[in-house]
Amino acid sequence: MRYLTSLFCSAAVLLCAGHAIAEPFPSTYQPLPSQPTLITNATILTGTGERLDSASLLLADGKVAWVGEGEAPADAVTIDAQGRWVTPGIIDVHSHLGVYPSPSVDAHSDGNEMTGPVTADVWAEHSVWPQDPGFARALAGGITSLQVLPGSANLFGGRGVTLKNIYSTSYQGMKFPGAPQGLKMACGENPKRVYGDRKQTPMTRMGNVAKYRAEWIATQKYVADWDKYEQQTADGKQDAKAPIRDLKFETLAGVLQGDIIIHMHCYRADEMLTILDMAEEFNYKVGTFHHGVEAYKIADELAENGVCGALWADWWGFKMEAYDGIQENIAIVDRPAGSCSVVHSDSSEGIQRLNQEASKAMTRGQQAGMEIPEERAIGWITSNAARSLGVADRTGSLEPGKMGDVVLWSGNPFSVYTRADQVFIDGALVFDRNDPALQPVSDFELGQLQEVRP
Repeated sequence: MRYLTSLFCSAAVLLCAGHAIAEPFPSTYQPLPSQPTLITNATILTGTGERLDSASLLLADGKVAWVGEGEAPADAVTIDAQGRWVTPGIIDVHSHLGVYPSPSVDAHSDGNEMTGPVTADVWAEHSVWPQDPGFARALAGGITSLQVLPGSANLFGGRGVTLKNIYSTSYQGMKFPGAPQGLKMACGENPKRVYGDRKQTPMTRMGNVAKYRAEWIATQKYVADWDKYEQQTADGKQDAKAPIRDLKFETLAGVLQGDIIIHMHCYRADEMLTILDMAEEFNYKVGTFHHGVEAYKIADELAENGVCGALWADWWGFKMEAYDGIQENIAIVDRPAGSCSVVHSDSSEGIQRLNQEASKAMTRGQQAGMEIPEERAIGWITSNAARSLGVADRTGSLEPGKMGDVVLWSGNPFSVYTRADQVFIDGALVFDRNDPALQPVSDFELGQLQEVRP
């Protein structure tokens, strides 16, 4: 991106003309070694709306080689999946693993920078604790990728990070390579309560919106100042002075430039419509509304604007803005053409059974008379989730050339009795329910005595 390239070069006082500038805190993720794996006789939900019965799947070189039928190399490991189901790896777009890890103690509470309503300068990845035991618990539930977000105390809470659910000693070793960053924003009760209780701005919903708009106006000036400097430099002006680098405005400028995806915590339909109007005013795009208890009221508007709804199956009523929830929410948001329903967890426990959360939403929609087959509902936790995170070209569905992120389930993944038997990430077997050597344990848990019950 031309603007940010000139910004980083100037801010770092580097002689960088003609040189690529490395991104800060780059991903060091490397797929684990794998071998060709042929899964046969399975019921396969591809994540593209297709169901294949008694079908096969080949993973090779860390990717999906083919789905349905085809040739396998002689050295392929063969798994007979008779009676079992295969899906893409499950993706949770709203997690706080690592930033609110287990055990839940004050020393681990690193998800909310509650020092001001605008903390767009912070990055969630700088709080991620890779030893959080929750990552392994999520893996046992079929989670292969997840987005870790800051909390929702602030209007602009900071950047999120998308991770591959692989054990690593550093968060850089977990970072999904090339995944766009997201900006966590929040509307409604949380920011107005946190700062209103301190007699600070904002303390009302109108204060929330006024503060958003003021920050976007300031960001427009920041971008214009850098554009002016860049033009002066290109024109050979010797005394051109670079603006002062500002980490907050770098993040907000990334949104206006289309490089950072907005992930907006918002419950009420009227507030979501206000946010869409504000995005139009400042010419940026909202990527996903999270929680969206009233999203069913504006399902058509979300689809028309290409906005995903990352929603709970049945959380509601725990505060006033969450009062008007219905269990058909996800199914209704899924109905319009171009829709993007996503089931998310926002929970270190819910992430372990995201397939069951999707099942609840599917069932409620079916009971309301909507036709929702398993092959469609699986997209709520796979392909639609990948779309929300800007990585659908690489993962989220079982298509040749995409990452070999795959879950082999003991049965129908929408049954409460089903468990993930085996989980593959980039073609490597990283979890096996029948092999203790493939049931990861974090460093934090090593050496701790486990309770033994008679």
